[in-house]
Amino acid sequence: MIEKILLADSGTGHTEEMLKALMEIPSLKPASVTVLHVVSPQVTSDGMTAKWEEGGKILATAIQSLQLDPNHVNAMLRQGDPKSIVCEVADEIDADLIIMGSRGLKRLESILENSVSQYVFQLSARPMLLVKDDIYVKKISKIMVAMDGSEASKETLKLALSLLRDIKGGQLILVRINPKVESSSPETNPVLAPAVAEAKKMGVAYRCIIGTGKPGEEICRIAEEVGTDLLMLGSPDRRPSIAKGLPDLDRLLGTSLSDYVRVYANCPVLLARTVG
Repeated sequence: MIEKILLADSGTGHTEEMLKALMEIPSLKPASVTVLHVVSPQVTSDGMTAKWEEGGKILATAIQSLQLDPNHVNAMLRQGDPKSIVCEVADEIDADLIIMGSRGLKRLESILENSVSQYVFQLSARPMLLVKDDIYVKKISKIMVAMDGSEASKETLKLALSLLRDIKGGQLILVRINPKVESSSPETNPVLAPAVAEAKKMGVAYRCIIGTGKPGEEICRIAEEVGTDLLMLGSPDRRPSIAKGLPDLDRLLGTSLSDYVRVYANCPVLLARTVG
């Protein structure tokens, strides 16, 4: 399901370690990878030359560090506003996944500090994997999926299963927060039961957890409690096409579950999308 990956590499953070961890998953080994570094415009030509040279070194170091198949990796150096360039390149290569670093800024801070990852998250309809600067990237074995019965969460489940089916000793953690219908066992919960059936069909080990409380807080708490390596959350396309050029202040300042989890989760967060 993931055939084209865009790694937005700023030269800092843990995005390269994240990509290495992903590329150890058998189903992702054939994927093509574009490593992008964006150079911001400079006032002088000398300054621009220096930035291009610095960017070239960052890309060269990244490619060497990643040790990917040369036939499956492409280095790309672009000039411009990183926020816009990442979205443009993702569309150019038709990326199935964007990997970006994140400082874990809260919503208002993201706006005030012009967060690149928050902007891309708002404006792109593509799945994003956000890697905060203050977390430790581990080998992927436990993948947690928050299920709510939506189409986005169902697509997220499919993606998680496609990753886990070939991971030896891998485990799917299925989480449901504040279920409307009580059941005697988490496995028989109306939302989790179909997911359990899919996991069984694909031979993937699983665990079901029911939580109660504020969804964002509970998801982050459970992820830490079970030692999740990758947290996956369904996040529908955030913006109508007519409003793509406008700041989505209601979402940014509101109580978006995706925003809460990307800030407070102590593990990498993959926000899956359904594009109509």
